[in-house]
Amino acid sequence: MQNNAPDARISYRERLSPSLWLLVTVALAGPMVSLIFVPVGSTIALIVGAAVSALLVVAFIVLNPVVSVEGGVLRAGRAHIDVSHLGAPVALNAEEARQARGPGLPARGWHLIRGGIDGIVVVPNLDQDDPVDTWTISSRTPDRLAAAIVAAQR
Repeated sequence: MQNNAPDARISYRERLSPSLWLLVTVALAGPMVSLIFVPVGSTIALIVGAAVSALLVVAFIVLNPVVSVEGGVLRAGRAHIDVSHLGAPVALNAEEARQARGPGLPARGWHLIRGGIDGIVVVPNLDQDDPVDTWTISSRTPDRLAAAIVAAQR
């Protein structure tokens, strides 16, 4: 007997985490906050500053959206769509990606774009009942994301 259950394994998963420079910049808020608490006490100021830095860095990492393809569903942040409703994805880098993020960005599309991430995957939405024409998703590995969408469509 053949197992006809859909494959629920994750074929692609990426957290759109911020760049190292952004995390360093966010961590600098801790020393600024510690300066406020210096009149209370230097030990308290150091503890509060370190806690603020740690909490902000962890929050910036944990609260970033995840892009995944699993069980025939493309998830980009809080949004999701069955891959059977999608057309052939196009992976873009460099100048093509800049064009797709800027002047070529469709007004009726759904977008998950993150600064500092160069690659873009543009996927047409074939569902006639859906008002969204395309999905435009940032990815550090757009070729792998596009390949995972194609593999899930089979």
